[in-house]
Amino acid sequence: MTNMRALIGGSGAPQLVEVPVPEAGPLQVRIKVSAAGVNPFDLAVAAGTLAQYGVARQLDSYGLGFDVAGTVDQVGAGAAFEVGDEVIGLAARLELPVKAQADYVVLDASAVARAPRGVPAAEAATIPLNGLTAWQALDRAGLSQGQALLVTGAAGAVGGYLVELAALRGLRVVAVAGPGDEELVRGLGAEWFVPRSADLAASVRALVAGGVDACVDAAVIGLGALDAVRDGGTFVSLTPGVSLVPLRGTDVTSVFFRADAAQLAELARLVETGRLMLRVADTYPLEKAADAHARLASGGLRGRLVLVP
Repeated sequence: MTNMRALIGGSGAPQLVEVPVPEAGPLQVRIKVSAAGVNPFDLAVAAGTLAQYGVARQLDSYGLGFDVAGTVDQVGAGAAFEVGDEVIGLAARLELPVKAQADYVVLDASAVARAPRGVPAAEAATIPLNGLTAWQALDRAGLSQGQALLVTGAAGAVGGYLVELAALRGLRVVAVAGPGDEELVRGLGAEWFVPRSADLAASVRALVAGGVDACVDAAVIGLGALDAVRDGGTFVSLTPGVSLVPLRGTDVTSVFFRADAAQLAELARLVETGRLMLRVADTYPLEKAADAHARLASGGLRGRLVLVP
């Protein structure tokens, strides 16, 4: 085995190429990919717009794929895994030439955790990027039990995790989503629901006097969501390049996902115990990645698309 298939982007659409199979170095593992999630950020990578966001240099191509579920097939020196371990991981670096949407991927062991037992790989592959983003955004919001959190895009993949994890932390969640998503987001743990067509700030302040303590703006609403936050509250953006003025003494910040094996292991535990819902919209083979990208770009999905090598 010397070569493998991998997806690269940077010129507008994903391209399937043949590249050498990577080797695991010290404190790394090589994973035989069973499933790899497709995220909105993959569309930006494929389009070659990372440099415009100021998060990567302008390169001819970039490896595609952040989420992986699969089986460890090579262990580097010092990595605390064994060949045959079922794992999930996050390929967080943006400029790697080959990433998770491939037959094999090499990751630092610090970006990998054992997969939730009894969960199909396609479902497990939806955990890392979205789950870690939600976890880290909630940490940054810094709320205590009983405080109020606004989540925009609450029916989406990241938004759904935000609602569930916030409810597990004892937060009172105001969920913003499409009018047909109320039952879904309430089932995830939202106490209040606001349709995205409503006057957001007015609707939220009618539910929570003075405004919510924090907002995680997964839907990139911006100022309309910031206006729903109380004076001195916290506004967390998940989109690179989005910068708002910290009006009324608010703490305006952004969170960009990072790999964290301990957090990933805790997310897997929550899945195993039935406290975190996994949603797969559909699966595609690697050679149909362009179809998956087009479907994601068209919007309206509830759950993640997943590539299955």
